[in-house]
Amino acid sequence: MSSHTAPRTPDPSTSDSLPGLDLDRLCEYLERARPGLLGGPVRARLVTGGRSNLTYEVTDGRRSWIVRRPPLGPVLGTAHDMAREARVLAALGPTEVPVPRVDLFCEDPTVIGAPFIVMERVGGRTYRRAAEIAPSGVAAVRTMSTHLVNTLGAIHSVDPVAAGLADLGRAEGFLHRQVRRWRIQLGRAGDRGLAGADALHAALASGVPEAGRTRLVHGDYRLDNVLVDAEHRVTGVIDWELATLGDPLTDLALLLVYHRMARSHPSLTPDAPTAPGFLSEAETLDRYATVSGLPVPDMGFYLGLAYFKIAVILEGVRLRSEQGHPVKVEGIESAAEELLDAGLAAVREQP
Repeated sequence: MSSHTAPRTPDPSTSDSLPGLDLDRLCEYLERARPGLLGGPVRARLVTGGRSNLTYEVTDGRRSWIVRRPPLGPVLGTAHDMAREARVLAALGPTEVPVPRVDLFCEDPTVIGAPFIVMERVGGRTYRRAAEIAPSGVAAVRTMSTHLVNTLGAIHSVDPVAAGLADLGRAEGFLHRQVRRWRIQLGRAGDRGLAGADALHAALASGVPEAGRTRLVHGDYRLDNVLVDAEHRVTGVIDWELATLGDPLTDLALLLVYHRMARSHPSLTPDAPTAPGFLSEAETLDRYATVSGLPVPDMGFYLGLAYFKIAVILEGVRLRSEQGHPVKVEGIESAAEELLDAGLAAVREQP
């Protein structure tokens, strides 16, 4: 763990010890922006990094914060939008959706190399692996997975107008734009002429459902984007940089596809949903319909779109890896084509 005292003269021997975070410059900025916030020697550690936004825990020995910034290397389009994440977190603070409090947002990229958020450190932990939660027992795993779905229902119950998020996105034409946007993003990720990409895109473009209800959409809702306490209840939803207004079933489908991938591609995504006790896909759909009050129609299109989106995201990760950034992921070379095939199969299963 790196150790720094604020304010202080930058120390070249330690300021680069954390990838993507110059702790000396961060401390200097915090002293200017929030005098008195830091109460002593500051230490930090990298919590997560590489494939998604970089997340650090920073502490002065009395209090702890979480600092988040975009990943190193090229990013796709509007992905990793720190300003959007900070705005959504602040808006959701008064609602029933559990989120960390935002203490500061810095849009100046010259401080640590990118815009960043300083937020409260919420109690709880993230789970990625079945081996981490299975020892708790079937009942605990069921509680966790039920709360995961309940919390998604809470997100989709937020009134965007009342929360001050009415202009977060354009609801009209949302699904059409999603289909088009992720095809464009695939090109930006170094389109390799992936088998199945054109076929799945065409199937999605020709089968867009009629517009449904407009809700706040998280954009990447899954188990390791929530914090869970010792009683296996969700204490915080994180990673809001893709949030927008749109069709809430896109969140539900993404959650289902991540759960499918826990079995088909465990090296690419958390395999925790394979632990005994986790809600099945049918149970997830039933629970979501109950807690959200929203009808759940045939999910074929939404599942296909979710597979397409994840395939494109993984292509972006692969591109960063090829350019020398530390994001090595086992099986990523073949993953996109396999996911595109699965997406096309899901769309074709529609009645």
